Amino acid sequence: MKVAEPSWWTDGSFEDRPVKQVLAIRDLGAVFRFLKTRGWSRAAIASATGLTETRVRAVAQGKQQITSYEVIERIAGGLNIDRGLLGLAYADPGPGASQTTSAGDRERPTQASPPNLDHVSGVEHVGAMRSFRAADRQVGGGHLYATVTKYLQSEVAPQLFGAEQEPDDGLLFTAAAALTEMAGWMAHDAGRDQAAGRHFSRSLHLAKLGGERWFQVQVLASLSHLANHRGRADEAIRYARQGGQALADGPRHPALEGRLLAMQARGLAALGQAEQCVQLLRRAETTLAGMPADQQSPWISPFDEASLASEAARCLRQLGDLSQAQRQAERIIALRPTDRVRSRAFGQLLLVTILIARGRVEAACAVAHEVLDATQQLGSGLIGQQLSDLQRLLAPYRDTTVVKEFLARLVDVLNERAWLYRWLTDGYDSRSAHRGQA
Repeated sequence: MKVAEPSWWTDGSFEDRPVKQVLAIRDLGAVFRFLKTRGWSRAAIASATGLTETRVRAVAQGKQQITSYEVIERIAGGLNIDRGLLGLAYADPGPGASQTTSAGDRERPTQASPPNLDHVSGVEHVGAMRSFRAADRQVGGGHLYATVTKYLQSEVAPQLFGAEQEPDDGLLFTAAAALTEMAGWMAHDAGRDQAAGRHFSRSLHLAKLGGERWFQVQVLASLSHLANHRGRADEAIRYARQGGQALADGPRHPALEGRLLAMQARGLAALGQAEQCVQLLRRAETTLAGMPADQQSPWISPFDEASLASEAARCLRQLGDLSQAQRQAERIIALRPTDRVRSRAFGQLLLVTILIARGRVEAACAVAHEVLDATQQLGSGLIGQQLSDLQRLLAPYRDTTVVKEFLARLVDVLNERAWLYRWLTDGYDSRSAHRGQA
């Protein structure tokens, strides 16, 4: 079936920077969603690309990915997208080749060369970032910080500063910003919040050069989280509101909206403004309910129901609503699989502190034992600090047999891990200085 020339191509919509970026990383799910905003039905997309409507829906929802160059090239032809924007570079088929826009009528070139990504500097860093992110969830940022900063210096910095000419799009700057923000989170995980703040500030500067607004908003959310962690509620609220204003003028991103609302709620909880805090948490829950199954940008970190439950539990604990705080903490554990070692441990430790506050020390110690078992290989200074804090929180109950046995084990574990935690904290700044603070 032959389709009409798409108006969004003649309007130059695919030349817009955000659209070029989703094309450059071949995020065809984002492309299909983009087309829907321009009035294309699923049936029209399927007809133009030669895919079934079921597959179009699955790709748009992030349930399937298309990696075959042949299929991608066919989609590019059917939707009249320049192959270069999808990172494809095919040999010239000759002056007699057909140039029709129909997926069925378009002739394919007789020869193809491997995809040429030179013009989309930064694409290759998407896979690296996803790998770092997956490893970080299991082993903690302390173990990976040096690797990420080395990658920034050896792979990203030469492309930014060593090229003969300045990169012609913002994707490389966005990649550098994303990896720098990741380094900030790893610094935070190692207990070095001052270094984390420096990374986040640099990341925001790079993100502005990259021009991807969603990622700029994410960095503002990260700055808000750090301010909340450091007890700077007014600063945290200001960053979160700044991010909300940046989102107001463009396409919605429910995950970012939910995260910003949760950060504001944390700040309000610290200020004792319970009613406003709960209202924002409810808004965040409603916002996330409309979140698509996939992420709308590879640079954006997930913020899901478990993430919101974590923030809600902290807010409710701060406000003294321990029953609801416990319910939210238990929800984190139920939603986080065992391979998400660090985030699950944070949820468990949050539950432990709530159970202690409610006087349920036996249950608290049972959960704390699980944390000790699960975090033996985890390089997280924050986890280490929270484990150490349990000694103080359990001190009033130290004569209880269950608590006495747990504290004895905890002391042994902390002694065993003392070198690791000292390495993550005391030695962090000196290592960063030698590496030039990427």
